[in-house]
Amino acid sequence: MSLRIAEIFGPTIQGEGALIGEPTVFIRAGGCDYRCVWCDSLHAVDNSYRHDWAKMSTDAVWNRVRALSGGQPLTVSLSGGNPAIQDFTAVIARGKSEGYRFACETQGSIARPWFAELDTLVLSPKPPSSGETVDWPAFAACLDAARPDAASQGPKVVMKIVVFDDADYAWAKAAAARFPALPLYLQPGNPDVDPAHPVDLQACADRLLWLVEKVTDDQWFTPRVLPQLHVLIWGNKRGV
Repeated sequence: MSLRIAEIFGPTIQGEGALIGEPTVFIRAGGCDYRCVWCDSLHAVDNSYRHDWAKMSTDAVWNRVRALSGGQPLTVSLSGGNPAIQDFTAVIARGKSEGYRFACETQGSIARPWFAELDTLVLSPKPPSSGETVDWPAFAACLDAARPDAASQGPKVVMKIVVFDDADYAWAKAAAARFPALPLYLQPGNPDVDPAHPVDLQACADRLLWLVEKVTDDQWFTPRVLPQLHVLIWGNKRGV
C-alpha cells in the first residue's frame, strides 16, 4: 500500500493549536474532501496538484522522518489536506515503536480507527467563511474513533477553530457549546495566503487583538486565543 504525500518537512515548530511551539516533523498528506475558500495548503488539497504528490511506502515515509529528525524521537504531525482520507496505521505503529509521538489535524469529516493510536488529535471544524458545511454526526464519529471503548484512554483530543469575522465567531461559540468537554483553541485567520505576497504583520496583530477583545468583552473564558505563529515567522512560505 502506498500513501499520497504532498511533502515531508522539518524539524520545525508547530505553529498553532494545542502543540504550538513544539518541535515537529510534518507529514503533509495529499488530498482533501473540503475546498475551503481561504485554504493555505492548496498544494496538498486540490487534484490539480496530484501529479506533484509522491506515492510512498510506509518504509519510505518513515525513513524520511527519521533522517529529518536525526533519529531523535519527537512529535510527528499528520496534516494535509485531510490526512484522514488515508490509512496511516502502519506509519504510526512504526514511529511509536521508536519512541516518536503522533499528532493529527483534521476537520473531523472522516473517522479512522488509527485516531485511537495518536497522542494528540486536533479536530478543526471549518466555520462559515470557509464555504463548507460541517457534518456534526461525522465529527462526533471522529471522537468515538479516538476513544473506541470506555477503558481506552486514547489521545488528547482538542478542537481548534479559525475565526475570520463576526459570523465565524458566533459559529465558534455554538460549536463549542456542542462539545463543551473539548479544550478549545481559537486563532484569527490569514485572509491572504498567496505565497507570492508578503504577510502584513500589523494586520495579523490587529486581527489577533480583535479576537482577544471579542472573547474578553463577552467574558468567554473557555478558549485559548493564539496567533498563527508560523505565519508570523515565515509568512506563506511552504514547507516550514
